[in-house]
Amino acid sequence: MRTSLSLLFFVRKPKNYKSGEMPIYLRITVDGQRSELSLSRKFNLERWDAVRGRATGSKANAKILNAFLDNVQLKIHELQHRMFEADEDITSENLKNRFIGKVEKTRTLLSVFGDHNEKMQYLIGQEFEKSTLQRYKTCFMHVKAFLRLHYNVSDIPVAKVNFEFLNEFEYYLRSVRKCGNNSAIKYIKNLGKIVRICLGNGWLTVDPYVNYKPKQKAVHRDVLNIEEIERLMAKDFSIERLRTVRDLFVFCCYTGLAYVDVHKLKRSELVKGVDGSLWIHTRRQKTDTTSRIPLLPVALDIIAIYQKHPQCAVNDTVLPVMSNQKMNAYLKEIADLCEINKPLTFHIARHTFATTITLNNGVPIESVAKMMGHTSIKTTQIYAKVLDHKISEDMQLLKNKLNG
Repeated sequence: MRTSLSLLFFVRKPKNYKSGEMPIYLRITVDGQRSELSLSRKFNLERWDAVRGRATGSKANAKILNAFLDNVQLKIHELQHRMFEADEDITSENLKNRFIGKVEKTRTLLSVFGDHNEKMQYLIGQEFEKSTLQRYKTCFMHVKAFLRLHYNVSDIPVAKVNFEFLNEFEYYLRSVRKCGNNSAIKYIKNLGKIVRICLGNGWLTVDPYVNYKPKQKAVHRDVLNIEEIERLMAKDFSIERLRTVRDLFVFCCYTGLAYVDVHKLKRSELVKGVDGSLWIHTRRQKTDTTSRIPLLPVALDIIAIYQKHPQCAVNDTVLPVMSNQKMNAYLKEIADLCEINKPLTFHIARHTFATTITLNNGVPIESVAKMMGHTSIKTTQIYAKVLDHKISEDMQLLKNKLNG
């Protein structure tokens, strides 16, 4: 919004003044609010034009002073323009402080966001994964494009991030970027971390997320049922790569390991558990939490198949895992050959372990959470869908009880 700015140069008689030159001041008025400052210059009152706010006469000292005052006036107007372009609050006090250099550096949203991403880059492999950094980079680009489209600015002070900003950004993600509900909410949450950094440093005083309550929609997670798993296991593949991918997928169906965790699974992480049988003791790369998984017979059989595999011997790994991209491509072939009408991806194996193999066979959700390395049981509850056959079994037990 445009502001009304006026400048007045004047001389002021100091206390105990007797004669001689008087100090010159500048009065800055913005929308009726005044601020004054001394310009560290003096001039004779008799040769001062109070209406024009300039020195009179043709002497050199008058010309030099007027040139100085003209330059001050130009700088004030330039500061006003720059503050307007940056969408900063333009007040008489802010202009005065900016002119005399008594103002802290204005923190802007994208500069803080960029600094966050740069620091995250150096912590890849220690605290963060590349995929996490990529999400923040994508969010950064969305915010940058949003600022240009909605505000016509290249950046914005963090103090301008408020409830309205969040609502407009969410609308932009849904309408312009065509993001689904959950994708839009994830980007809003990514931005939330930047807001928390600003709040923690005192650059932002009001949390815009206080009354902002976005809701994620429940996502349908495909899982394989027992009949589909058995069909996979019984299929005889003549192509070695398909056979290997099938075995890796089934292994994760019976252990619940995510791709990144089975990829790095070392032979040293196969240890004897409290019951004397073989367990997996590993740390999840995503959450850095411990997973302790007793190995079921199917998983043990697959480990035995690849015990002498060259890739496993060289890398000291349990299984010969290839890239996730290749695995998912081959799983589509496998699904077609096994007549499984589901979009088969490697992560479905983890969902299958949680739902079909454990929860629907009566394994307590607390035990499943521990095996899957979840930091919160709420995460495990996402997988706790009950299959039809489990409902049937439970209701049959109820029928038998009611019938005596």
